[in-house]
Amino acid sequence: MTTFASEHHAVTANAIETCRARLIDAAIEAYEQAGLSGLCHEGRWECALAALRRTPLSAADPEPAPPER
Repeated sequence: MTTFASEHHAVTANAIETCRARLIDAAIEAYEQAGLSGLCHEGRWECALAALRRTPLSAADPEPAPPER
């Protein structure tokens, strides 16, 4: 039998994993795009951090923030 608490934990864990995946995807995409734009490692890393900062943490938000250009 599944309890409310275990169902809530599963939903919360799923939301956290969704958020983590969104952050990783945003950072990788920004880092790669910055590299294609000719930035050095430091510049690419700064772009990745900026992507992490602007990516919504809510798992309910279906779209990540667009990359900066």
